[in-house]
Amino acid sequence: MTTAEAPALLLSVVVPCFNERGTVEELLRRVLAVPLTKEVIVVDDASTDGSYEVVRRVAASHPEIRLLRQEKNSGKGAAIRRGIAEATGEVVIIQDADLEYEPSEYTKLIAPILTGDADVVYGSRFAGHPRRVMLYWHTIGNNFLTRLSNITTNLNLTDMETCYKVFRRDVIQSIQIKSDRFGFEPEVTAKIARRGYRIYEVPISYHGREYWEGKKINWKDGLSAVWTILKFGLLSSGDSEPSGYVTLDRIGSLSRYNRWIWDAIAPAIGQRVLEVGAGTGNMTRLLYGRELIVATDIEKPYLDILRNRFRRTPTVTVERLDLESQNDVARLATHQFDTVVCLNVLEHLEDDVSALRRMYDLLQPGGRIALFVPADQRLFGTMDVQVGHFRRYSRESLRNVLSAAGFEIEKLVYQNVIGRFGWWLNGRVLRRSHLPSGQSRMFDYLVPFFRAFESRDPGNGLSLVAVGVKRS
Repeated sequence: MTTAEAPALLLSVVVPCFNERGTVEELLRRVLAVPLTKEVIVVDDASTDGSYEVVRRVAASHPEIRLLRQEKNSGKGAAIRRGIAEATGEVVIIQDADLEYEPSEYTKLIAPILTGDADVVYGSRFAGHPRRVMLYWHTIGNNFLTRLSNITTNLNLTDMETCYKVFRRDVIQSIQIKSDRFGFEPEVTAKIARRGYRIYEVPISYHGREYWEGKKINWKDGLSAVWTILKFGLLSSGDSEPSGYVTLDRIGSLSRYNRWIWDAIAPAIGQRVLEVGAGTGNMTRLLYGRELIVATDIEKPYLDILRNRFRRTPTVTVERLDLESQNDVARLATHQFDTVVCLNVLEHLEDDVSALRRMYDLLQPGGRIALFVPADQRLFGTMDVQVGHFRRYSRESLRNVLSAAGFEIEKLVYQNVIGRFGWWLNGRVLRRSHLPSGQSRMFDYLVPFFRAFESRDPGNGLSLVAVGVKRS
């Protein structure tokens, strides 16, 4: 990357500031001196030492500085959250208002994103670059928190607590941050790890300061960070994800159950496959080995997860597909699909017949659609509402919508009789929003037993499996 290329990029520098009168003016001078096109978003967190007035004076002669003020002191995380929401650049970097970090290193920090290698970059203070020798126990604390975070996220970061974090704007603005104080670091780390974003570390210099110089983090923040790491690293809360993420995430871990679904549709799967509503890629992995797999979804978080999971798999392409958008459908028409896989998607679409007709149009003559949908409207409950279901199907209603779209029915059977009781109990009686993880794991363990005793064509079930053929 050369300086001449820099103007093509707008960099958003987010500067949370609380009582940094002694350093913020010099910090802004250094930021402004960086030869990159940028906007500088300073979020003053209700400073009481005159920091706000200092920034306002500097901003008066530098239009690239935008000064925002919190009405009350809400914490560093809250200030960062507001700054991120205001950012308009393609890349966002977090910059403390002190002088511990060097803005002159922005160019190397954003380089992995500009080359397309990374979605997120962390500047590491402990990766070999010159740094000021400083507080031993502070270093021990940083290393402990980084190791604990790595254990919960399965990353190998050397510096989770670093200030210098760089993001593609679309990535960081799609993540909902809850932490108001210093919990931002472990929370955002856990959430980007869960989505599988490509993270790079770049060595940076570090000029740590002492507490008399204004350092604010203390042992209480360390304890809070431990809780934040455990909360967001071990508990898949899904608060940044689309409705139904928690259920999808849990279903993705049920290997025996997913294999049961796969075995029901596998004979209908050809070599050029369109997967509608691929979600986190639970079924995409089972499709692996085909000539072409186009995994689609409408939600950006899922598209990011899919792209990162399959980025080294040349036969898998990830595309956005909204079945209500004729432009999206037309864009995929050149792939000449012989199979459409649509698992647990149709029930989310208000106009299911029109969606099926568009899938019909994408198939070559003789091509097949493999459907898996929830069965029996009497089971409709709180879990259906949480994941966004419009309906559950009977055998007759599913036959009708397939026929209305032009498909000839080749297979239409119920599956998973025993699962009806668990869904009824949790969604209708206990009114839960998600499948309890313990129940899900136990069910998955017993799937071989349930399969052995279920008939080839049971009279009812939790789901319906259908295969339709396009004859002309």
